[in-house]
Amino acid sequence: MQSIAILGAGSWGTALAVHLGRVGHRVRLWARDPRLAADIESRRANAVYLPDVSLPEAVDVTGSLGAALDDIDLVVTAVPSHGCRDVVRAAAPCLGRRATIVSATKGLESETHKRMSEVIREAIGDTHPVVVLSGPSFAIEVAKQLPTVVVAASLDAASTDLVQSEFRGPALRIYGSSDVIGVEIGGALKNVIAIAAGVVEGLGLGHNALAALITRGLAEITRLACAAGGQRETTAGLSGLGDLVLTCTGTLSRNRHVGIELARGRPLAEIVASMKMVAEGVKTTRAALALGARHDVELPIVMQMAAVLEGRSDARTAVETLMLRRQRAEF
Repeated sequence: MQSIAILGAGSWGTALAVHLGRVGHRVRLWARDPRLAADIESRRANAVYLPDVSLPEAVDVTGSLGAALDDIDLVVTAVPSHGCRDVVRAAAPCLGRRATIVSATKGLESETHKRMSEVIREAIGDTHPVVVLSGPSFAIEVAKQLPTVVVAASLDAASTDLVQSEFRGPALRIYGSSDVIGVEIGGALKNVIAIAAGVVEGLGLGHNALAALITRGLAEITRLACAAGGQRETTAGLSGLGDLVLTCTGTLSRNRHVGIELARGRPLAEIVASMKMVAEGVKTTRAALALGARHDVELPIVMQMAAVLEGRSDARTAVETLMLRRQRAEF
């Protein structure tokens, strides 16, 4: 059994800490805010993000990166995409020579439009293998030991095997993949499509519209993933279709919630300010459009969501624009 460090004490980082502690690992959970770290440690629960879940005895909480990473060979990054580069850069001097990095963040960096594994490699260099962990996984369900199946992807097969071996448990099954690009594009863009799914729900457009949105959203994800070098089969799997269905239909989806509130006429700033957790799709939308332009890939749903999020269109107009686009062959 390993000692594992988790950087980021939000809902997902805390859920992974709880899971890994239950399956027998010693876990160090790092919170950026030392006050939050002290509160979680004293309560033995994360009152902000997962208040109803107790931490196993095997989980220690700290606000010190040095303490979290001391003599650790398996490091999980679970911070929001906009903070990933700074956190990993700060952690780099503390990393052990043999450390494997597991990226558990779904998103694209706003300024560079890069995937999280690319951001991590730029921050620490090519000295450590990086594994991407993605798939349909609400944090609270993982923390409550409800059956969950995800995928671990890396160009280093031994590192993929390591994550599959060390993360597995009675309620968590992990498939392996070498398609890092496809897995990360699927995990990032599904959040944007989920905002659109929330719009469909908020406008009361029905099940037909939702089914069409998920299907055409998957087509956009697949086009971009393949253009960027990913594999079509990957987007039909857990990190593509699986995560897309969960995020577009699950009531726990933060991005879907944003879409519902936008359809009701609430300003984006007000919606975001009222949320404890980050809705990654808000920041990913513009980056996804830029990535699509770089690869000459059309992303009509993403484009309309960008217009709504930026206040250039309203939810109903965006739907009408999509419906009235020039008709074409499906494939």
